[in-house]
Amino acid sequence: MLRDKLNEALKDAMRARDMASVGAIRLILAKLKEVDIAARTETSREGVADERILSMLQGMIKQRNESVALYEKGNRPDLADKEKAEIVVIERFLPRQMDDSAVEAAVREAVAAAGAKTVKDMGGVMAALKAKYAGQMDFAKASAVPVASGDEILRYAQDDRKVPAILCPVSGASRV
Repeated sequence: MLRDKLNEALKDAMRARDMASVGAIRLILAKLKEVDIAARTETSREGVADERILSMLQGMIKQRNESVALYEKGNRPDLADKEKAEIVVIERFLPRQMDDSAVEAAVREAVAAAGAKTVKDMGGVMAALKAKYAGQMDFAKASAVPVASGDEILRYAQDDRKVPAILCPVSGASRV
């Protein structure tokens, strides 16, 4: 379904002679073809599911946001503007993103549903969030949401080192 929407959008952009959109949609379709080829097996030649396409689109937006930051840092506003325009086109194919309060509520609900009380339980919480809110939630924001669980207040520890976000007591102890 999303694949058809992308192809129709390409045709519409071509008819409208919107070359910025045509270029961005062609980039999306090229990346989609690459993902399809990587997912092929001997028994299955079908394309990837819409959930995987949404994940791919989010990855493309993340890459472009990083590029925008680098271009602005390198004093290249022309290239930064091009990347921002591509982001706008890519976002047209994603479901509406959840706001911060909705993300927080979803995380708290997932923690309660999973009964997460320790760091080891967070893999299940994140998997449940990804299954239920694919394409709608920024999971980096979700990992920063403080979570209450029973008597113990839990939160994700985030520090300067590249350590995965994890649950730990708020008492100040962070896990290494």
